[in-house]
Amino acid sequence: MARISLTRRVVFAAAHRYRRPEWSEERNFEVFGKCSRAPWHGHTYTCDVSVAGPIDAITGFVVDLRRLDEILAREVMERFDHRNINTDVPEFAEGLLVPSCENLAAYIAARVQTALGDSARVTRVWLSEDPTLWAEWVAD
Repeated sequence: MARISLTRRVVFAAAHRYRRPEWSEERNFEVFGKCSRAPWHGHTYTCDVSVAGPIDAITGFVVDLRRLDEILAREVMERFDHRNINTDVPEFAEGLLVPSCENLAAYIAARVQTALGDSARVTRVWLSEDPTLWAEWVAD
């Protein structure tokens, strides 16, 4: 059976640092390299969120675009844009989630899915911090 998905892209700027507070600075540098150095460094992230579901016979949409845009504005842009992920997003605070592309993509997928409820299914989140590094979260 065919499946249709819809993808919306958002772009945001944010700072972060990879660090485990229980490790020494030397151990952090050994594991995370330059990304562990104080204070923080920034990226312009590109984030594609794909959702799938049946096409509504009346609107022709998988999901109401206005609703998806509102969700992405709240769950991605307001949360991350021009923020320090380590200090401004509680789940990534010192000693919690390391703000890697992988963790960020999984986090965004979960937040968007919760906000969408059963109206559509998040199938993919592609997150790039620069042209040479990205992570892709794909639904099972």
